[in-house]
Amino acid sequence: MSGPKGPLAGLRIIEMAGLGPAPFAAMMLSDMGAEVIRVHPLRAGAEIPLMNTRFDVLARGRRSLAINLKAKGAAAVMLDLVARADGLIEGFRPGVMERLGLGPEPCHARNPGLVYGRMTGWGQDGPLAARAGHDIDYIALSGVLGAMGPRDGPPTVPLNLVGDFGGGGMLMAFGMMCGLWHARATGQGQVVDAAMTEGAALLAAMLWGFRAGGAWPGPRGENLLDGGAPYYGTYECADGGFMAVGAIEGKFFAEFCARMGIDPVPAQNDPALWPDQRAELARRFAAHPRAYWEAVFEGSDACVAPVLDWDEAPAHPHSAARGSFIAPGGVVQPAPAPRFSATPAHTPTPPTAPGADTRALLGEWGLDSDRIARLVAKGVFGEAEGTAPGR
Repeated sequence: MSGPKGPLAGLRIIEMAGLGPAPFAAMMLSDMGAEVIRVHPLRAGAEIPLMNTRFDVLARGRRSLAINLKAKGAAAVMLDLVARADGLIEGFRPGVMERLGLGPEPCHARNPGLVYGRMTGWGQDGPLAARAGHDIDYIALSGVLGAMGPRDGPPTVPLNLVGDFGGGGMLMAFGMMCGLWHARATGQGQVVDAAMTEGAALLAAMLWGFRAGGAWPGPRGENLLDGGAPYYGTYECADGGFMAVGAIEGKFFAEFCARMGIDPVPAQNDPALWPDQRAELARRFAAHPRAYWEAVFEGSDACVAPVLDWDEAPAHPHSAARGSFIAPGGVVQPAPAPRFSATPAHTPTPPTAPGADTRALLGEWGLDSDRIARLVAKGVFGEAEGTAPGR
């Protein structure tokens, strides 16, 4: 099979199918043209809603083979695939791949240039390495969760974007590309240990600097970017809609005040004045519906935008003009990003059923037809059960 076009065309990646951040990293690589094959368990149940259906956006653009990794001969054939790959991504707890005979040591023995990506919450070692967890636990330990939310309430849960996808999947994709760059130059592979706790902390690097330098002195809800400053926050409108204000720089704040009808421009950065300023802005925004304020700030540099919902965002004129959202298989989802002038990303295809491409992939990756038939007959490979790709 000829790989899809894009800046990563020619790369071959094995993805051990799992949940959340590892599939997201694999999706990013696939979006940009890498050939990524998903390795599913032979009996792949749906652990989360809509997993392994056409709505499983994180699985887009890749083909799948299904294998019983505990079967006799499974590790040997997987190592044959590893020998032909540039990278491997797995998101199991530490030790799982080793018990399957597919840890870094046997993989690197077969393919010294392999970049072996390991995605976990806590990392491959340390006191918590073997403990279960989810995004909210990892960002709690990183210090990031405690910085989010109002000063008079509990920390606000920021969906599972900071740990799973920003500090996890994107960190893994970056780590894989760093490893692949090194491997292309030297022929030497390595292990990429991506931990969501560390990735979440890394996302907050600027704020760690602010805090050390005295520019982030207060508890949550009392600082520049956490809702403390009245010129950086959200305000409810008369119809229940919201407007987002981000007028940080002085010139943008001045324009914001002019559009709001506030004259003279008040002192901007005196925290003692912030509570009264926020109350006044809340009163003004609440006097009119969101559409009124959208018109007021249309074409301005006041750094104000409407807070759109899931249905509104894809339909916004800017998103529509750039094609920021796509709908393969009728499922609306974000388009691949970022954009490249010379090697644009392809439009990803909908997910395939786990194991649907087993025979074709094994043949394309170097196994002869007789061996494939024997492995299928022995139950090593097949089409995964319990899936519903057409839902």
